[in-house]
Amino acid sequence: MQVSSISIAAKVPLRVKSLHTNPATINDPSSTATVAAPKWAQKTITLPPLKRGCHHVTSKIVKEVGQELSGFKCGLAHLFLHHTSASLTINENYDYDVRDDTETFLNRLVPEGPSAPWKHTLEGPDDMPAHIKSSMFGCALTIPITNGKLNMGTWQGIWLCEHRDYPTSRTIVVTLNGI
Repeated sequence: MQVSSISIAAKVPLRVKSLHTNPATINDPSSTATVAAPKWAQKTITLPPLKRGCHHVTSKIVKEVGQELSGFKCGLAHLFLHHTSASLTINENYDYDVRDDTETFLNRLVPEGPSAPWKHTLEGPDDMPAHIKSSMFGCALTIPITNGKLNMGTWQGIWLCEHRDYPTSRTIVVTLNGI
């Protein structure tokens, strides 16, 4: 896996006003507090080629960003896929049949082959259907971060859905923001 990363963090003094602040202390310099400023981290992850279908990739992503992720108490992880013929989604992380059934559903919903009505066929008969499937699921996810971990449900996992017939490596930019 190819990985690149950026991290930025700082602590700055901030004046914090509250709905419950005593108005007499608003201009009092001793009423300021030092709080952790939001920090950012970003990594680009290249996943190895995967065959057509839906693949559970949560552990691969967490392995690559785990060190940075552990530095966030509260925040958001944003995942962005650099491709238009694959997609990202969150779904069942235990029963492989769900991934197979999802692939079956997509293939029935979006026709392929010589009888398909698509004009865009320069990159092969599976390319235009791949673009449509990618648009259906999307290329980005946002996941909460809580205490240094992705805060997903018990049975939720991140899937990379490969919509092309021939495996291709895929690049995901993971951006972390929080405190």
